[in-house]
Amino acid sequence: MTHTYLTTEELSARIKYDVRTIRQCLKDTVLHDGIHYIRPFGGRKILFIWEKVEEAMLAGTAAHHMIKALG
Repeated sequence: MTHTYLTTEELSARIKYDVRTIRQCLKDTVLHDGIHYIRPFGGRKILFIWEKVEEAMLAGTAAHHMIKALG
């Protein structure tokens, strides 16, 4: 399976969230190391796995609609 790797800046442009929001709010609360992003070669640089990020966004949307329908 082929993955699309994005820098924080590229992810920011794609999902229309500020880079700081991704780094401070989403990373490690919604997006998890080894699932949604990796640190290649043990370095400091983070690469987000687009397909996994997109899955998380869509799952969150589906859960929101389900809770709203039940409420």
